[in-house]
Amino acid sequence: MSNVDLAALDQSLTQAFEAASELYKQRGFQRRVGFGKKPAVVSVDLANAWTRPGNPFTCDQEKMDNEIIPGMQRLLEACRANGHPVIHVTTAYEITDRNAPFTDMGLWHNKIPVDVVDLADKELWAIDSRIAPADGEYTLLKKRASSFHGTELGGILRANGVDTILVTGVTACACVRQTICDGIADGFRTIAVKECIGDRVPGAVAWNLFDIDAKFGDVETVDTCVEYLNTVNKD
Repeated sequence: MSNVDLAALDQSLTQAFEAASELYKQRGFQRRVGFGKKPAVVSVDLANAWTRPGNPFTCDQEKMDNEIIPGMQRLLEACRANGHPVIHVTTAYEITDRNAPFTDMGLWHNKIPVDVVDLADKELWAIDSRIAPADGEYTLLKKRASSFHGTELGGILRANGVDTILVTGVTACACVRQTICDGIADGFRTIAVKECIGDRVPGAVAWNLFDIDAKFGDVETVDTCVEYLNTVNKD
C-alpha cells in the first residue's frame, strides 16, 4: 500500500476506535489487568522465517527492523540485567508433505503455508540473531497458533512463579493474539508490548491491539515495560 493509502487507513481506524471505545466504556470493558510481581517475556515467532525477507511468513520489514527488533533488544537487556525469565517461541513442522497420511500440522496446512517452515531447515525457525537467546533462556517449539496450546509454557511459567507475561512477536492477528487470550485464561496477567508486535497486513496490528486492550490484556509501551522490568520488587 502507498503512504497515502496507509494514512487513510490509519485515520479510518482511529475514528473507528474512538467510537468503539465509547461503546466499550459504557458496557464495562477496557478494564486493567495490571502488572504483577514476577514477570517473564514471552517472544512469539521472532524467528528468521518471520523476521527476515523472502519467506511467505515474512512480516512488515520496516516495522520489524525499526521498532520490533530494537524494542526487543531493550526488553531483553532489562530482563537479563534483573534476572527475569525469557521464553523464545518458534514454530516448525517435521512432516511437511500436505498429502501425508499423518501430520504434525493438524489441518492448518489447509489454510496457510505451514509446509514452508520445515523442522529440518533450522535456519528458518531459528530465533533472529539480533535477539538470539542467551544462556539460561528457553526456546520453545510450538505447532499451533497459541504458545500455550499443547506446549509446556504454562508449566514452565508456574514453576518459576511467574504471574505476568509481557508478550511480543508476530503475528498480531494470530499467534500473538492467541497466546495472549490463552495466557489470561490460564491466570496470567497479560501485557502486550505495543512496539514489539507486528503482522504482514496493514491495519492488523492496530486493530488487534485495540481489541486485545479492550478484552484480553493491557497494551503498554516498551518504555513502560522496561521501567517495570527494571523496578519491580525493588522497593
